Amino acid sequence: MTHPRIAFIGAGSVEFTQGLLADLFAFPELKSARVALHDIDAERLATAEAAARHIAGERGADARVTAHPDRRASLAGADFVINTVQVGMAEATRTDFAVPARYGLRQTIGDTLGIGGVFRALRTFPFLKGLGEDIAAVCPDAWLLNYTNPMAMNVQYVTQATGLTRVVGLCHSVYWTLRDLAELLDVPYDEITYRAAGVNHQAWVLRLEHRGSDLYPRLDELIAREPQLRRRVRMDMYRRLGYYPTETSEHSSEYVPWYLRHDSEVERLRLPVGVYLDMTDENVAAYHRTRDALAKGAPLAVEGTMEYAPQVIHSVVTGTPRTIYGNVPNHGLIDNLPAHGVVEVPCLVDASGVQPTRAGSLPPQLAALNRTYLSMNDLVVRAALDDEPRHIRHAAMTDPATAATLTVREIWRLCDDMVRAHGDLLQPSLRALLADPADG
Repeated sequence: MTHPRIAFIGAGSVEFTQGLLADLFAFPELKSARVALHDIDAERLATAEAAARHIAGERGADARVTAHPDRRASLAGADFVINTVQVGMAEATRTDFAVPARYGLRQTIGDTLGIGGVFRALRTFPFLKGLGEDIAAVCPDAWLLNYTNPMAMNVQYVTQATGLTRVVGLCHSVYWTLRDLAELLDVPYDEITYRAAGVNHQAWVLRLEHRGSDLYPRLDELIAREPQLRRRVRMDMYRRLGYYPTETSEHSSEYVPWYLRHDSEVERLRLPVGVYLDMTDENVAAYHRTRDALAKGAPLAVEGTMEYAPQVIHSVVTGTPRTIYGNVPNHGLIDNLPAHGVVEVPCLVDASGVQPTRAGSLPPQLAALNRTYLSMNDLVVRAALDDEPRHIRHAAMTDPATAATLTVREIWRLCDDMVRAHGDLLQPSLRALLADPADG
């Protein structure tokens, strides 16, 4: 694979595309890659193309960069497909927050579980089905590297709906959690060894060592000395469950019923309700800054991101062995989680591709939380696969944070309101409004 062809689907997520390209072109073996960019937004696609050419120049790469309004044209002959699509963009995200807020339902990020996660998934599934069908038709041997959230729901859906098997979801949460822990414990990251497993945004650090010595006692001592550390959700969860979660406190608070429901916990743990709306606004502003800088010929920062996709591509192309954390169908990788669910486990990567490793059984308290997460995911996926709108309501009723806050009648009405708000973004069979059974 001398000149790998890499298709970026959703390349108009320009800032993310820039970081991935900077990482790709940092590898000498990938400087001559063929990069095919696709986006349905013409302006964003043109901006992504200009950014890609600029980054290639800055990195001294002789890559061939092409831009394609037609998705199949971008995929033709691809060896790797990187998906970063966000269906509905900022407007849909604001809807995901505004409508539940009218019911008193708090969210912080809203992209994985909760009402936000449910409807982000449902409006992404039709796109994923089309993407999977296109890959099967024009590049059946390609690896689909998915970044689009909700990660676990999307990977489960695309594998079950299309039959694709070369699919892995990539997320930086495990890597950055361990970087942060190493810094917190004043230990060089390169000197620690660790193992994590679970589900995306709710995996667990099962082993954390420095030169063979367990680092958890040192973390316990630090927490005992620093009261402010105890005002973080992930620290609170660690102290109660015995294992450190691999996602930020903002994210972690949404996947359990214990925190966002209570004013006192929101204050104690300093939870930034609705923070993703600020992040969304900043992402839009960052895009505009990049677009304007390119138009003026102004300098553009070229910074790497340490993301997994470029590392996966480099390992497959060159045979260089690496271990990453990937999201893949369980199939016995974690014994005490459902076989059909998508789990996050260490994966070996080399010329053979991405090879997940078996994690065995999780401690029972961790598996219990992960099973609830995966049960909710499964209902959302089944809603789409079975054309069953009731499963949308069943998923919301199963969601921990939603069920802790709203009555079942409120959940039913909220789902109807969300279906109305997202309208044509959902597959037709899921646009039905359902009468509350209690009214019958």
